[in-house]
Amino acid sequence: MCLDARPPAGSIRGEGRYSIDLTGPGSHTLVLERGVGSLSIGPSHLGKKADLHVAPDARIDWTVFDTFSTPAGSPWPRYLHYAGSDAGFFDWAQRRPIEEMTWTPLLPADMEVDASRSKLNGLHIQIEPYGGRLTLKLPKGLNHLSVSGDLSRFSATGDMPASLTIAPHTGRRRSDPPFLFPDLGELHQVPSLALQNAPLGQPISLACLSRFPNLVSLRLWGNFCDMNLLARHNRLTSLELRFMPELEDLPSLQAWASLDSFIAYNVEEAAGKRLRQEIKIRAKTRPWTGHASVSQLRKPEWWTTEFGRPFSSWSKRLAKLANEAYDLAQANLTQARSLAEAESIITAFAARFNTLKGIETTEREDLGEAVWQLSQSDHLIGRPIAEEMARRWFDSARQY
Repeated sequence: MCLDARPPAGSIRGEGRYSIDLTGPGSHTLVLERGVGSLSIGPSHLGKKADLHVAPDARIDWTVFDTFSTPAGSPWPRYLHYAGSDAGFFDWAQRRPIEEMTWTPLLPADMEVDASRSKLNGLHIQIEPYGGRLTLKLPKGLNHLSVSGDLSRFSATGDMPASLTIAPHTGRRRSDPPFLFPDLGELHQVPSLALQNAPLGQPISLACLSRFPNLVSLRLWGNFCDMNLLARHNRLTSLELRFMPELEDLPSLQAWASLDSFIAYNVEEAAGKRLRQEIKIRAKTRPWTGHASVSQLRKPEWWTTEFGRPFSSWSKRLAKLANEAYDLAQANLTQARSLAEAESIITAFAARFNTLKGIETTEREDLGEAVWQLSQSDHLIGRPIAEEMARRWFDSARQY
C-alpha cells in the first residue's frame, strides 16, 4: 500500500495478506494471523525465523505498522523482533509505544543511539560477536532491560531500568576458567538483577556482583562459581536459584537478614535438602512475607542424562530424532574397545543428520557439542578420546 493511500491509523485489525511499503513501494507482504501478536524482521538467512526478510543495512519505514492494531484496538505488533542496523524504531517509539522490543544490532561500525524519549516497556538486546559497538542512552521509564551475547560490545547510559537481565556468551565446557564480566558502566546501579548461564557450561564468577552496590533482588540461572561471595550482599530481600548443579559453597540463608522471598528450583540434591531445613528454621524466628520454596532436587547424574543434551531448543520432530540417535550412539560406545570402533560410532551419529532438513548453524554447533559429550561417555577403550580427535571425526562425516 502506497504512502498516500495508507489506511487510517489502527484501522487494520483482521486476518489477511497486506502489501506494505516496508523498505520501498509494495516491498513486502505482511500476513496477519488470528491471535499472533508478534512480528519478526531480519535477513533472509534467518529463513522461517523471520516473518519479513530485509537486508541487514536496509532502511525501514516503521510507520507502516501504524495502520495495524489488535482486535481490541491496541497497537500491533505488541512484540517486535528485529535483526539489522536500522535503529529508527526508537524514533518511531517516541509516539507509538512498543510493549516488548528484541533487537539484534548488525552494525558495520560503532553506533550511538539516543533512545531516552522512546516509549518501551521491555527492551532485549542480543549482541553478536562481530561488527560495531553499540552505545545506547536508555529510554526513560524502561521496566526491563535484557542484554545477551558479547557484553564487551555494549554500553548503556541514562535512566536505569527497574530490572536487568544479563546472559553473556560463555563457553560450553564446565572445565573452562570462570567467565569474568566486562565493565558494564552505569548498568551496575540497578537494584534488580538476573544472571543467566548454561547449567553445564563455563561457570560465571560471582565476583562480578561486587560492582552492583544497590542489589536487593537477585536471580541466578545456570552454572556459577564463587557462590560464597553472595554473603557480601546482605541487603538482598529476594533471591532465586534455578537450574544450578553446583551449590556446595552457597552461604546459609542466615547471611541475608532482610530476605523475604527465596526460591530454589531444579538444584543439586545435597544443597537443596540443607536449604529446606534452613527455610523451616528461619520461619520459626521470622516468618517469610514472600514465597519461600525448594523444589525439584536433582541427583548428579540427572544433569547429564536428563538435562545436558544440547537439543532443548530444537523443534520437537528434530529433537526426537536427535535424542534417539544419541541414545543409540551412547549405548554402542559402552561396548567400544578401540578408537576405530569409537570413530565408526561417532561418525555414524554425525552422518545421521546429513539428510535432514533444518540443520543450520545453531544445530550444527549443538551436534558438535553432542559429539564431544559422546566422546566423554563410558567406553572400554582404556584411554580417553581427545576433543580434537572427536572434532575431526565430526567434521569428516557431516555435510551441514
